[in-house]
Amino acid sequence: MTSSTTSVTIIGAGQAGLANSRCLTDRSIDHVVLERGEVANSWRTERWDSLRLLTPNWMSRLPGYQYQGDDPDGYLTNREVVDFIDGYRRSFDAPVQTGTTVESVTTTDRGFRVATNHGDVVSAAVVVASGACSTPRVPALASEVRAHQITPIAYRNPGRLGDGEVLVVGASASGLQIADELRRSGREVTLAVGDHVRLPRTYRGMDIHWWMSTIGLLDERYDEVEDITRARRLPSLQLVGSPERRSIDLNTMHANGVRLVGRFAGINGDTAYFSGSFANFCRSADLKLGRLLDAIDEFATENGFDHELAAPDRPAPTRVPVAETALDVRRFETVIWATGFRPDYPWLEPDLLDHKGAIVHDGGVMARPGMYVLGLPFTRRRKSNFIDGVGPDALDLSEHLAGHLAGMRATAR
Repeated sequence: MTSSTTSVTIIGAGQAGLANSRCLTDRSIDHVVLERGEVANSWRTERWDSLRLLTPNWMSRLPGYQYQGDDPDGYLTNREVVDFIDGYRRSFDAPVQTGTTVESVTTTDRGFRVATNHGDVVSAAVVVASGACSTPRVPALASEVRAHQITPIAYRNPGRLGDGEVLVVGASASGLQIADELRRSGREVTLAVGDHVRLPRTYRGMDIHWWMSTIGLLDERYDEVEDITRARRLPSLQLVGSPERRSIDLNTMHANGVRLVGRFAGINGDTAYFSGSFANFCRSADLKLGRLLDAIDEFATENGFDHELAAPDRPAPTRVPVAETALDVRRFETVIWATGFRPDYPWLEPDLLDHKGAIVHDGGVMARPGMYVLGLPFTRRRKSNFIDGVGPDALDLSEHLAGHLAGMRATAR
């Protein structure tokens, strides 16, 4: 095993790690980027075949790099995202070491020692950019389900599953899209619905992300929000990227023959039980949607946009069917747990994590001087985990990091 020294160690070579690498390169700060697999590894190995970005192509922007194609209002495919991120790496020759698994990060007199399967890296600062979507959250009750079980990172396409009925648990972006694809393939599908965020793909002729960007919502900062912990836990948006720019919600699911039930609450023998709060979740999502569309309409009127836009075309309220609260679990050949992800940082010291295993940080600045995190939901801005959002965060944190390094040099004199 070998040991090397650099100023900054970046863990993860996805969009966040590479954005930070570009910012450090621009500041002539030496660093290394450690990646357990290949560049954009999660997009290469943990995404289903038909997946597209939820953000339009014009929002594919990173420091010093942006989408240059001829379809700015389209949505990058899985393969195109990989090519985009890898093209970004090549654009400035990022110092990435692939196939390098981090085993521990410990504090030393000189900063930090990052132990890997290829030796140690000693640096004055560490940036954790490994993402938040690598370890699926599967509830404990899954152990009582005898059906074939997978999570979205293992799902690829309907042809990989049996022909029997499927239960999809979770109705945020992943669960809704997978349930929709399976139903279109002819499968019988039941979708268990909990808290969710409903949005139309377009509103008044413009992509909903254009609106959220234009009214300033996506740039809202972490220190401007009353409850940042809750904001960071919000479910992913009920959207799909498609050439048709179609909307997807519980109304379209129900119209296409998907059975809708409440949150998966428990199992007893062969009976699966679902929460009776399904209607409440739907009402809450509709109210939040209405408030957002109100804000958009007010902005359009106040800024003189009304004459340039289509008339308000609000989605119909969620048509809440009478949802069954108990089903025989034996009817399901496959269960897909689209229940989000849990934090997983076994290589970090426990005092850097909260009681749920999540990194403790203040706008990306971790509790230990010289340690930073990038790419998590609402790290510094509401859009922090978007390709379009990690760049501004990386610029901010690289400035803080540069100040930290300068302070260390001054102290060493």
